Amino acid sequence: YGHSNQLRQARAMGDYLIVGVHTDEEIAKHKGPPVFTQEERYKMVQAIKWVDEIAPGAPYVTTLETLDKYRCDFCVHGDDITLTIDGKDTYEEVKTAGRYRECKRTQGVSTTDLVGRMLLMTKAHHSNIDEDLDYRKHTDNFGKGPKGHSPWTGVSQFLQTSQKIIQFASGKEPQPGDTIIYVAGAFDLFHVGHVDFLEKVHQLAEKPYIIAGLHFDQEVNRYKGKNYPIMNIHERTLSVLACRYVSEVVIGAPYAVTADLLDHFRVTLVCHGMTEVVPDKDGSDPYEEPKQRGIFQLVDSGSNLTTDLIVQRIIKNRLEFEARNQKKEAKELAVLEAMRRLEQGKH
Repeated sequence: YGHSNQLRQARAMGDYLIVGVHTDEEIAKHKGPPVFTQEERYKMVQAIKWVDEIAPGAPYVTTLETLDKYRCDFCVHGDDITLTIDGKDTYEEVKTAGRYRECKRTQGVSTTDLVGRMLLMTKAHHSNIDEDLDYRKHTDNFGKGPKGHSPWTGVSQFLQTSQKIIQFASGKEPQPGDTIIYVAGAFDLFHVGHVDFLEKVHQLAEKPYIIAGLHFDQEVNRYKGKNYPIMNIHERTLSVLACRYVSEVVIGAPYAVTADLLDHFRVTLVCHGMTEVVPDKDGSDPYEEPKQRGIFQLVDSGSNLTTDLIVQRIIKNRLEFEARNQKKEAKELAVLEAMRRLEQGKH
């Protein structure tokens, strides 16, 4: 949602927004291994409602040649400096030419912060990963700053405002002839699996109006366990609102899809993905009411990506990254030691 907010600000500066997305190779070279593949990232960026077009395989250093190729008047970036592997400002050329604008970073979130929250999940929370590894020792660089601690979302420092919700919301009421479709879930770490599902749901009607019900953190923790959700309810709200397929969000939706909810929003269809439906606290089926009304439908997104899988990818990346750095440091120390011995030999 931090990226989405940046794109929202950029879109407001002009009439047509083209977003350059780097390849896996470029990211690995300058920043370390990416969590999502380039194909996944292309799809996720294209699904953000302020994006008109994507430029796949965009170079890491933005040049005037790239701007001219896509007929762009200027480029926009956040107010944090990005450097190449050899320490150069990646926007130097466009800044000098006066074709650079800046937007504000979203306070209280960064990719590093989210990764830190995932790494704060102890080894016991990942029973299907090698139990011998203690992930807590890999959290030293994360969760900096004042810890707005919650038992569900760890080190989130994000502060929600009504203004931010208004900026993200479409503000569009359902129109006559719209098919009002209700979907519900955690939508934690909003990812390409969610996008695939919402896109499939969107294709079910000629004029779809999709309402996404987001469960409160406590509810998500009840049925997902571990340290979920990683993002709190406010962060998840913005993430879902930024998706072009979603028209409205119910913040803190009831777990069971009730008659009151269906009548209130005049819902004509209720959809759920192929993931397991955990029974309600009393053991009942949360989709009993829409099933009785004959308006329930299972939707296969064709994607097997889950929040769990993303967390596993991140931990794997982190461990590989640290192992690589340790090898590098050991090599450098060995070289220094060899040089020191040579020097001693001379004297």
